[in-house]
Amino acid sequence: MAFEGLSSRLQEITRKIRGKARITESDLKEMLREVKLALLEADVNYKIVKEFIATIQEKALGQDVLKSLTPGQQVVKIVKDELVELLGGTESKVNFTPNPPTIIMLVGLQGSGKTTTAGKLANLFRKQGKKPLLVACDVYRPAAIKQLQVVGKQLNIPVFANENSKDVVHIAKQAISTAISKLNDVIILDTAGRLHIDEALMTELKNLKSSVKPHEILLVVDSMTGQDAVNVATQFNEEVGIDGVVLTKLDGDTRGGAALSVKKVTGKPIKFAATGEKLSDIEVFHPDRMAQRILGMGDILSVIEKAEEAFDLEQAEKLEKQLKKKELDLDDYLAQLRQVKKMGSFSSLLKLIPGMNQIKDLKVDDKEFVKIEAIICSMTKEEKRDTRLLNASRRQRIARRKWNFCTRYQ
Repeated sequence: MAFEGLSSRLQEITRKIRGKARITESDLKEMLREVKLALLEADVNYKIVKEFIATIQEKALGQDVLKSLTPGQQVVKIVKDELVELLGGTESKVNFTPNPPTIIMLVGLQGSGKTTTAGKLANLFRKQGKKPLLVACDVYRPAAIKQLQVVGKQLNIPVFANENSKDVVHIAKQAISTAISKLNDVIILDTAGRLHIDEALMTELKNLKSSVKPHEILLVVDSMTGQDAVNVATQFNEEVGIDGVVLTKLDGDTRGGAALSVKKVTGKPIKFAATGEKLSDIEVFHPDRMAQRILGMGDILSVIEKAEEAFDLEQAEKLEKQLKKKELDLDDYLAQLRQVKKMGSFSSLLKLIPGMNQIKDLKVDDKEFVKIEAIICSMTKEEKRDTRLLNASRRQRIARRKWNFCTRYQ
């Protein structure tokens, strides 16, 4: 889980100080020493950690804080505010041009997840009412074009490819003409990467940039590489010039050093974060919400947004009528369960709810909900309406069907 190590450390530190009625300078120094160690262990750049700690110390030593009625809470607020600034301050949006199509160029090293990210972004933009076109500009990596086409097919999003050409500038210009003729308002260029930064890679990207003049250049980096991700971001920004960063595999980055360092080092914001393997697992990066998650304050706004996205108005109205008539059955329960599943895994949702991460040994196995679904799907309509019908033979029949269901879908 993202920031798991850092999050648990910081939450423990802030929990100790939050309830204190009085804080001395020695208390503050001890807390800041622990915060410093936690950030360094999270692979955050040393210079950034030093500056971060100095800023908190300066603000927290103010008389208004030390003499306030809740000095512990005041210090926690300072830590949270500075963490927000470290992560970028405010949300940084994609600049869509008023004269479409908007051209977004994805760059990065091989293996960072550019092709999958291209599909995830296209899917996200489509939910926002856009009509995206994916463009295969990686003409070197074996099966790169095929991979993008598979992603496009899964999402039902068009992919432009020219397998007979190795000229990426020519391919990009052809794609722009196609997008204009088919009224696609967003073009996502999936460019080639290398295993390391070299002159050939940078020359190709510079040529593509000068020829098609993209409105956004987004660098895709693997957050699990820690400070290497920050170094890559710095080099790409100096050589090509980037407008923002997309962090991939953030769900697997338990430390979080890349996310906490990249904005401060490069000056470029994190615009998106990929949080899972599904093509829907990408979200706009909100520094304030991420800081709240790290400190265990939850992220209710993200829960609300996920609920709105999965919300079925017709289903909700039907449920309301049945509630008034007191006619709810297991089919209604199943419908609600499936609505919640659209929001993501139950374990990830619980982590967004304030206070839930403080419950020790809280573990949710999403496979258990597959079993519940299997049990309900194995029942007859009469059984779903009236569970009193479930005698021993009926239970045995349901158990056999449930086993077949789980074997097929797990």
